[in-house]
Amino acid sequence: MDQASFIDPVDSDLMATPAAWYCLRSQPKHEHIAAATLRKIEGVEVFCPRIRLRKITSRGAVWFVEALFPNYLFAKFELTPLKTQVQYSQGVSSILRFGDRLASIEESVINELRKEMNHEEIRVIPEIPEVGSKVKIAEGAFKGITAVVREVMPAKERVRLLLDFLGRSSEVQLSFNQVVPHRRKAGHGEDSEE
Repeated sequence: MDQASFIDPVDSDLMATPAAWYCLRSQPKHEHIAAATLRKIEGVEVFCPRIRLRKITSRGAVWFVEALFPNYLFAKFELTPLKTQVQYSQGVSSILRFGDRLASIEESVINELRKEMNHEEIRVIPEIPEVGSKVKIAEGAFKGITAVVREVMPAKERVRLLLDFLGRSSEVQLSFNQVVPHRRKAGHGEDSEE
């Protein structure tokens, strides 16, 4: 019989392999902690893409930084010497597996992601609304109301909005800072909002 057939699938990951990119699952909301911890390990390269966007809170519109892939990040390392250290790093929950194999990612895929992120790990989601798009008013007398953009005035950094208020359609003009894009929560119906 071939010796390879006696190797435990878990231990087969530790066979000598060149450095490769792996997908790591982080503890909830700990992608940035896992990335910071892993960056301290010699021989580990980390890619943890994040986005910066504004959301409405009780204090008005506030900037947030979130993981592009919630609960996931990527690390390039050699399995044999580093698997245990990576797997048990602060913020890391596990190395993603498909059956008995670790999920490795082609370098070209990581390079494409980096290119889309403009070779940075944080990408700002543009805040300039487009005509016809829905926005949510973040502050002032109309706070919380969803409206449709009728006109964008970039030189004045203002938008003209059409909104339903007290049973009738009205137009108002607000600054870019007073509105945020209307976003639906993933997996919810047409009328669900963040």
